[in-house]
Amino acid sequence: MKTRTKSPEELKETVRKKYSEISEQAKDYNARSCCGAGGDSTKVYNIMTDDYSELEGYNSDADLGLGCGLPTQFARIKKGDYVIDLGSGAGNDCFVARHETGAEGKVLGIDFTESMITKARENADKLGFNNVEFRFGDIEEMPVSENVADVVVSNCVLNLVPDKPKVFAEIFRVLKPGGHFSISDIVLEGELPDALREDAEMYAGCVAGAIQKKTYLDHIKEAGFENITIQKEKPIDIPEDILSQYLNETEIAEFNSGGTGIYSITVFAQKAGDGEQKKVTMLGTDGAGYCEPGSGCC
Repeated sequence: MKTRTKSPEELKETVRKKYSEISEQAKDYNARSCCGAGGDSTKVYNIMTDDYSELEGYNSDADLGLGCGLPTQFARIKKGDYVIDLGSGAGNDCFVARHETGAEGKVLGIDFTESMITKARENADKLGFNNVEFRFGDIEEMPVSENVADVVVSNCVLNLVPDKPKVFAEIFRVLKPGGHFSISDIVLEGELPDALREDAEMYAGCVAGAIQKKTYLDHIKEAGFENITIQKEKPIDIPEDILSQYLNETEIAEFNSGGTGIYSITVFAQKAGDGEQKKVTMLGTDGAGYCEPGSGCC
């Protein structure tokens, strides 16, 4: 029987609930499943084959085994930069980014799951970082002033958002002129079977929310970005023991031979302009005062 397609609000609530659960799950479980959601696989699921542990700034407590790339590795972060991480989870990418910005920089993580924000703040406290902040908020409506960030990063998150063009418009808004992003995400070439595309649990597992690669890149261009570059691309295979929860044997065979490609891509794009240093608004409100990067007032 064909399932009812979830509304954007219902999908977001499914993601919020699932990622609250994921925040309490062990890393090895998340690595065996579909971005931590969906069914547990009997073999390691290769959606997270990229290993963070060799990157400077890596913190094992903040690594939940999620993601589909290493955007911070490609993000061209410099000392003193202001970096925003979308869907920051327990803070893994933020702490890697903080190593690159140094104490004189500023890193802001945004997540709409309160338990993830709590875990990320605890991790930052353990590390003693006073220039890494975590804000509760929706990346479709970021609690951030415009033209403040040098770099935006995100790892396997935009595919979870129903309104992707709005997110790219928000990224464009918060970046300084001359700023750029590096984002890892899941995209498609070919159509997913209805059972995968319509299942809310599989949506929370990153795959069902993915859109066509060309459409994804078109959204970036339409938001006003230039110098759009795919920095890395790799195929994603869904193990049959996960597929079997959604498809019968015939449908699995058709899916595997049907030419549908699921890929992880890491994309770079830039906002036009030379850039200008701007004071950072703290706590997302104009009345909250300002904080120079590295001043320790976070």
